[in-house]
Amino acid sequence: MTDCIIVGSGAAGVSAALTLKANAKNFMLFGSPDLSEKIAKAERIRNYPGLSNISGKEFAEVLKIQLKEADIEVCNERVTGVYALKDKFSVLTEQGNTYESKTVIIACGVESVKQIDGETEFSGRGVSYCATCDGFLYKGKTIGVVCTSKRLEHEIGYLADFAKQVYLVPMYKDVEISRENITVIKKMPKKIDGKLRVDRLVFAAPPAEDIPAELPVDGVFMLRESVSPAILVGGLEQENGHVKVGRDTSTNLKGCFAAGDCTGRPYQYAKAVGEGNIAAHAVSEYLK
Repeated sequence: MTDCIIVGSGAAGVSAALTLKANAKNFMLFGSPDLSEKIAKAERIRNYPGLSNISGKEFAEVLKIQLKEADIEVCNERVTGVYALKDKFSVLTEQGNTYESKTVIIACGVESVKQIDGETEFSGRGVSYCATCDGFLYKGKTIGVVCTSKRLEHEIGYLADFAKQVYLVPMYKDVEISRENITVIKKMPKKIDGKLRVDRLVFAAPPAEDIPAELPVDGVFMLRESVSPAILVGGLEQENGHVKVGRDTSTNLKGCFAAGDCTGRPYQYAKAVGEGNIAAHAVSEYLK
């Protein structure tokens, strides 16, 4: 069991990792080895102290070098669930691996894609965020898959191995995956609906000749690069769409801390780095 698990390899997560390393704590940093896509896409960064004019790509490279020098490895596994137990946390990844930790720091940023109407309501009742966790439950059934990134197409293929029919709704261009039981629907999803469980996926635009206004499905998988903190961590208190934290970045769950964009505006690197540092110190104090 580790002292801490950090979810997210953006500015807040990297800052927390560097501080935990300096405090001699045993931890794991989960996220992309390329770090934050948001950082890499930034044209110029002009308001970060000490870096007067640097591109996002250059900033990301500097962070990678710093992690390497500190001998910190980024675990390239997407976290799909964080479960608060009596005196520890259980962290589940899309690869089906489970890790345990005394504390967690949520630094997963904010979702760039708005949730679909009915998504939260039917979470756990036909809406899933992890193909490898729940795919086997839909063997021989019909499912909808709303995917926001080509990098997640391997999960679509995994689901197609189980499902009888997959309706893929891609939120990106240049879909490459092709299977006999995968039908690509190029329309904007409007609502996930049903009674006790999901039973249909409704689309926003008027129906085309070859696409109905809604499709009957047994479940819907929402495949995103990141999962919203409220869905990621059950029972996590939110305020105005962000994780509610105290000045020490503590949440309403004992041993769970949050830092960066997921705690609210301003969405700036300096704020994220500062909160990551505070969260790491708070973890160290908590562990005492």
